[in-house]
Amino acid sequence: MTTEDLRRVLIECAGEAEQDVLSGDIADVEFDDLGYDSLALMETAARIAQDYGVQIPDERIVELRTPREVLELVNNSLAQS
Repeated sequence: MTTEDLRRVLIECAGEAEQDVLSGDIADVEFDDLGYDSLALMETAARIAQDYGVQIPDERIVELRTPREVLELVNNSLAQS
């Protein structure tokens, strides 16, 4: 999964209004600063499970603070499978 893949998922889960916030380098920007709450992150985790087959438990997704942390978790899981 790439940053662009995650950006697409985040936009789809939050809607068009978030597109401007997600432009540029977002890898190390905290989800709070991007305007994402736990509900949006749980929707993102569900979409990642659907598209990539990587399950991220709700209690784990809310611990992840940046897109980079999500990417590392997903890509590590994919590498191990």
